[in-house]
Amino acid sequence: MKWKNRQYGEESPYIPAGPFKIRIPFIHYRFEWPDYVQGLLMCAVDLSAIPILIELLGMPFEVALAIVVLNGLFYLLHHLLGDPAVPGWITPAIPLIMLYCQQFPEGPERVHALIAFQMTLGILSLVLGATGLASKVVRLIPSALKSGVILGAGFAAVISVFQIGGRFEAFPWTITIAIGLGFYLLFSKHFASFQNRNRFLGTIAKLGVFPVILLAVFIAPLFGEAAWPKIEWGFSSPDFITLWNEYTIFGLGFPPLMMFLTGLPTVLAAYIVLFGDVLQTKALVEEGAASRPDEKVEYSPSRAHLIFGMRNSAMSVIGPDVTMAGPLWSAMQVVMVERFKKGRKAMDSFFGGVGSFRWGTNTGLFLLPIVSLVEPILGVAMALTMLVQGYVSVKVGILEARSQRDLGIAGIIGAVLSIKGAAWGFAVGIILCFLIYGKDFFKGEVDDTFTKDADTHDENQEKKVI
Repeated sequence: MKWKNRQYGEESPYIPAGPFKIRIPFIHYRFEWPDYVQGLLMCAVDLSAIPILIELLGMPFEVALAIVVLNGLFYLLHHLLGDPAVPGWITPAIPLIMLYCQQFPEGPERVHALIAFQMTLGILSLVLGATGLASKVVRLIPSALKSGVILGAGFAAVISVFQIGGRFEAFPWTITIAIGLGFYLLFSKHFASFQNRNRFLGTIAKLGVFPVILLAVFIAPLFGEAAWPKIEWGFSSPDFITLWNEYTIFGLGFPPLMMFLTGLPTVLAAYIVLFGDVLQTKALVEEGAASRPDEKVEYSPSRAHLIFGMRNSAMSVIGPDVTMAGPLWSAMQVVMVERFKKGRKAMDSFFGGVGSFRWGTNTGLFLLPIVSLVEPILGVAMALTMLVQGYVSVKVGILEARSQRDLGIAGIIGAVLSIKGAAWGFAVGIILCFLIYGKDFFKGEVDDTFTKDADTHDENQEKKVI
């Protein structure tokens, strides 16, 4: 077991393979059973993609489950190839992708649109990862435009829940109670102070949204908004045959070239959101590494691009997925980093933690008791995911702006994008940036909007000291 021989300050053992560093469980890292067990439970969040696939593509439950299983297997690539991350969806982009796909009639044409979209995103990510151009491309986009795209993703996420025919109409009481509790657990300063003083509450906090999803299993039947779960025993049965015959290029043929072109604005919007996740991953990894000098952990954006580029490219061929293949599941990355900080006894290697967790979620997808338990409230789980993502996207989108003019432009872009789609949003944003900034189109401006209160705060603090 090579992991036992790691010296202080070294990387965990690996097999070099070009830009990748291959690590095999039990050989190159210790298997972390607490993270594996947590993964068994948290597969419920992965399963919440199923209602979206059913709604958007009209596919049976077992076919949608097959896509979730394939996506889960590809999650393993990140830690196996040297990326220290808990990968996930490109969650903020899901409403934008749904809005784009809904422009096409349900059936083969809509599936083709999704295939073309995911394939384009995968190829773009691979090219940017291989050339190292990722950060340069995003840097060229004006701050107002980036702010507007992320804001629009947040608006679209919230609209998808509350629009006519949305999930709120099906689960009004359950979603109200679940999202109230979810926001309290995730964002409340009051709960944050409690969780630091109470071990039980600290454990609840580390489980992310899972306690809320588990509560929804009981709340929904009590309010007559879902049936009580019928626990089944055995193993789940994803339907790969129907998936490949009716929802992939093997059965439908290759999408028309025009679909690759029409999807470009939305692909660019999804990539802007995705790149924000890359930056967030880098920051979280560096935070954890600073607390654990005994293990050298490095994050490479280019390597991450290559891995999620491969995932999106492969899924577009064998199982097109509206949630897309993203670089980060932010809630669980935070949980892993916090456990890693506790020292080598708690988590020998960061790769052991993130790897064991993703092996756990993959196992859970095949266990019928877990799948059948959460099946009645998967719509609630997705609504919760969308609303939490809406909160985060609006916050991040606003902070991406650099001036009050940026904020005004971003608000218009976000509203248009969430209603009319990414192509309209980009067109409006480009026109507004030209009209307002002219020759400073790429440069924009920086004012004191985000610092004006800091000076007042500092002055007040000085007065208190005096």
